[in-house]
Amino acid sequence: MTKPLTKKPELLAPAGNLEKLKFAIHYGADAVYIGGTQFGLRSKAGNFSYEDMEEGIAFARKYGAKVYVAANIIAHNENLSGAKDFFKALYDIGIDAVIIADPALITACKEAAPNLEIHISTQASIVNWRTVDFWKKEGIPRVVLAREVSIKEMKEMKEKLDIELEAFIHGAMCISYSGRCVLSNHMTARDANRGGCAQSCRWKYDLFEDGIDGAVSVSEQADEAYTMSSQDLSMVEHMPDLLELGVDSLKIEGRMKSIHYVATVVNVYRKIIDTYFEDPENFTLDPAWVDEIWKAAQRSLTTAFYYQEPTEKDQLFGKPDRIPKYDFSGLVLDYDETTEIATIQQRNSFGVGDEIEFFGPNFYHFKQTIQAIWDENGEPIDRAKHAMMITKVKVDQPVRYYDMMRKQK
Repeated sequence: MTKPLTKKPELLAPAGNLEKLKFAIHYGADAVYIGGTQFGLRSKAGNFSYEDMEEGIAFARKYGAKVYVAANIIAHNENLSGAKDFFKALYDIGIDAVIIADPALITACKEAAPNLEIHISTQASIVNWRTVDFWKKEGIPRVVLAREVSIKEMKEMKEKLDIELEAFIHGAMCISYSGRCVLSNHMTARDANRGGCAQSCRWKYDLFEDGIDGAVSVSEQADEAYTMSSQDLSMVEHMPDLLELGVDSLKIEGRMKSIHYVATVVNVYRKIIDTYFEDPENFTLDPAWVDEIWKAAQRSLTTAFYYQEPTEKDQLFGKPDRIPKYDFSGLVLDYDETTEIATIQQRNSFGVGDEIEFFGPNFYHFKQTIQAIWDENGEPIDRAKHAMMITKVKVDQPVRYYDMMRKQK
């Protein structure tokens, strides 16, 4: 018998920029994590100025959502300058919490903004209950567990300690332990632990044997020779295990991912969580939820460390699996109920005769064939070819602002 559940966990989504923040929340995220212009591990993400943060917070408040800032670099001496001013500014703006790994930055935050909530980052490699207890005694309300933690270990943590646990449920996995990697440093002079990771592990490599007549390739698939690339994490088929365990925050990776990815993945997990809590005893996994995840997947999927130590089956070797690819083709800006015509901003080329799919929050979906397109002046066109152009499309069912249109490549 399923044990009684007290509260829904927080669904925490990535937001690499202001647009992604709005989509994540609109599609069901309870909270988002963002990066500022310093101290974060995603220097290539859009990231947020203080002004963007203020706008993002105002939007989040409208939907009852929270905004966290990741300040999770492993800081060297030269990185500490300005830390106190940064955390003080975040508190004054109204950020709900900061995600930090480095004790020096934790100290700076406590001194500059003692009332700003601190969450310990996954970069701190928390994998046992005594480490969790250490941070609890330091007054930390939440820890983000390392991705190497198993279900069994999480269960022990929840049984022994009263502290919020945050765990990743979906997204890219780092091939090194908790992201502690310097491969990028040596190969590109970009410090992975200070926001510059070049994802060198995702590159293709060949293996050579140095013989008498020179180096000879010994790779069987030199054209697709991946050696260190992990499959992506997905717990979409195993959510009851985490929900019954009582994990407080379920986190999606991907501040560098597209709005189509963020919207799709958040939409699925929102639906699963809500459906489960409506009737835990009779919960069953809808195959449509799994199918939907694959529309945003970029690699094969794995449960990583949750149930066992990963093996070679959880890595990518040789040619990757062929995953159906979908283009985010358009964003719905408006809908006329009388004419049943939607105003759509083009994001990727689409045309008359294309099979497309509309989707929106609350797992709203329908497919249709495009019968006619007009440009913003009302002139009929065969194809929307120009980036961000405004078009009119006849739709088979009602759509709303923020609904999205996609088509399979």
